[in-house]
Amino acid sequence: MEAALTSSTGRTREFAFTDADFEGLRTLVRAATGINLADSKRELVYGRIARRLRALEIDSFKAYRELLADGDPQELVEFCNAITTNLTSFFRESHHFDHLRDSVLKPWAEAGPGRRMRIWSAGCSTGEEPYSIAMTIAESVPRWQSRDIRILATDIDSQVLAHGRAGLYTAERVAGMGARRTAACFEEGADGGRRTFKVRDELASLIAFKQLNLMHDLPMPGPIDAIFCRNVVIYFDKDTQRQLFARIARLQRPGQLLFLGHSETLFRVSDDYTLIGKTIYRRN
Repeated sequence: MEAALTSSTGRTREFAFTDADFEGLRTLVRAATGINLADSKRELVYGRIARRLRALEIDSFKAYRELLADGDPQELVEFCNAITTNLTSFFRESHHFDHLRDSVLKPWAEAGPGRRMRIWSAGCSTGEEPYSIAMTIAESVPRWQSRDIRILATDIDSQVLAHGRAGLYTAERVAGMGARRTAACFEEGADGGRRTFKVRDELASLIAFKQLNLMHDLPMPGPIDAIFCRNVVIYFDKDTQRQLFARIARLQRPGQLLFLGHSETLFRVSDDYTLIGKTIYRRN
């Protein structure tokens, strides 16, 4: 027990955290989300779930595991929210948005108003990615308000979805976009003396935020012109990745695009796509 109260860095823990606790929680994480937590994530799991123990006034990880095993659906959501990582920013990996503009949106706009455009942001986190897509649309598609174009933004984490749906950000979050784009796309306000920036309603109207677990059936009918699935599968094992991308491929027609994160690849994962640029894939 004493060893369980000491972290790998030698610091004393507030709660006992045994091998059985870690194994039980990471098994549940994989079953619920597909995320495969390495041994190196042990301290991350402890830190994030310890917050849930305090919030619930539970005194041990064993008792928390028993709560999850009893099938409390709301706590399972809170558990998944706590574990999933939500690092994002506006126009992260900007070359993806340049490619979306030049190879997807501009040719589509020039072809006339007869065809729809659908884009999916899978793992949208707090909304910076789908709003970046919406800004790219507004900047590159003439009369975009009258075109049949929609963005689906999904995430497993209900809390970050609520943040994204609200579309409200601090000055620090929008600092890298430049004054002209910020003024065009956000309404400035204040909250307790802090400057805030809210995405303009006309941009927000392009996006539907929905909760979705990628391990479950994908309910969208397709075809989807461009899919952003970036920094989502980095913790999935190869078999889970293969299953997911096989289902994603069925949502796209030949020539449609898939964008992955900077450290992700479809090498030995899927033959349904061809790499055409830096983490940019085209459906075969």
